[in-house]
Amino acid sequence: MVYYCGTPVGTIAANDPTDGHPLNYDQVFIRDFIPSAIAFLLKGETDIVRNFLLHTLQLQSWEKTVDCYNPGQGLMPASFKVRTVPLEGDPANGTEEVLDPDFGEAAIGRVAPVDSGLWWIILLRAYGKSTGDYTLQERVDVQTGMKMILKLCLADGFDMFPTLLVTDGSCMIDRRMGIHGHPLEIQALFYSALRCAREMLISEDSALDLIRTLTSRLSALSFHIREYYWVDMGKLNEIYRYKTEEYSHEAVNKFNIYPDHLSPWLVDWIPNKGGYLVGNLQPAHMDFRFFSLGNLWAIVSSLATPEQAEGILDLIEARWVDFVGNMPMKICYPALQGEEWRIITGSDPKNTPWSYHNGGSWPTLLWQLTVACIKMGRPEMAERAIEVAEKRISRDRWPEYYDTRAARFVGKQARLYQTWSIAGYLVAKMLLDKPDAVKILTCEEDLALLEAMSCSLDANPRIKRKRKLKSTRIIV
Repeated sequence: MVYYCGTPVGTIAANDPTDGHPLNYDQVFIRDFIPSAIAFLLKGETDIVRNFLLHTLQLQSWEKTVDCYNPGQGLMPASFKVRTVPLEGDPANGTEEVLDPDFGEAAIGRVAPVDSGLWWIILLRAYGKSTGDYTLQERVDVQTGMKMILKLCLADGFDMFPTLLVTDGSCMIDRRMGIHGHPLEIQALFYSALRCAREMLISEDSALDLIRTLTSRLSALSFHIREYYWVDMGKLNEIYRYKTEEYSHEAVNKFNIYPDHLSPWLVDWIPNKGGYLVGNLQPAHMDFRFFSLGNLWAIVSSLATPEQAEGILDLIEARWVDFVGNMPMKICYPALQGEEWRIITGSDPKNTPWSYHNGGSWPTLLWQLTVACIKMGRPEMAERAIEVAEKRISRDRWPEYYDTRAARFVGKQARLYQTWSIAGYLVAKMLLDKPDAVKILTCEEDLALLEAMSCSLDANPRIKRKRKLKSTRIIV
């Protein structure tokens, strides 16, 4: 536990008593604290979650400067630690504690964390639904902080897509892994945070424009992900026969994906039943890797349709050995290898094939798998995964991650007694005992969003023109 002025404000990333060099694992990481926070909420120990939400809110960037440049206001730190410093002006009078945030300037690659603010909004809603205390989210400073995060994410730019454009290393995968652009993990968290914020924002004059923008973005984002990110055997057959270099609004292959981009592993690997949301989509590029967090959270947040959500779980069940093996769960599949690994990761010695973020297995993903399975009425899948983990995770001293294709070895650089490995397991067990508690995290299908999406498509003048031309065409 981490204390600030005598008050608990979070948990450190890892606490291995035999490790004399904790590096930055002695800090409170926002994304790492989430499973701990859910465990505290399920146990009824809510004060620490409230303290965490308020203190991280105070760390939100206002005039943060990194190498003479000011990042956007509303950025949440990746982590923070408590430092003891001399009292300002008179060191002889004693010391005081201060919170020292890291916005990415001290991280590997110096990349700002996009997911921190999104997780903060998701946790804020979970706190309210768990405690029934909505006064926290109604506070002026909390409403202001939430608006700042949303305005930063919803800011207009050059992008033509409703997805959030980010760089490598801006989420759980915090090293170079070729996920720059529009990675699924960020889009699922983005959608979830927008859904949560729409519930919590107070409908006052100053927020109406933001709520309208938010609702419009939700409709466009859900359509985009469901339509263009989804892959199953039927979609692969369609991609296999794509025509390329198509122009105009009538183009079927809208992103100019080349059929030769289909990887041999995928053609032989994908089952006839089931599918998933691809890892990334950009012009002439589809990252066909399966990323677990993004797919699981697409189920939790209802970003995926009910049929797609069932298909994702069907795929995990059909390829159980690949995703679970000896320890759930693979962070992504398959691993980058050979020349592809050298080019995309820069020969990263930590992200070697089937290690760390390059196909390693992370026990913390157990809790997200459990939430998704319970929501879809398939808790037995989560029970089966937990049974696999229980055979060795305690004996292995709760590692951060596991290596090799079947997750047989403890990760070569994995920290032991990793807090979110322990918390992820605890949350999974607690949710199986209290399955109704998943409602503090899940979102159901929103029919109003679907209707708005349908109306937007019908109101599109290009579509109208297209229909009119078809109905009045005369052959001479």
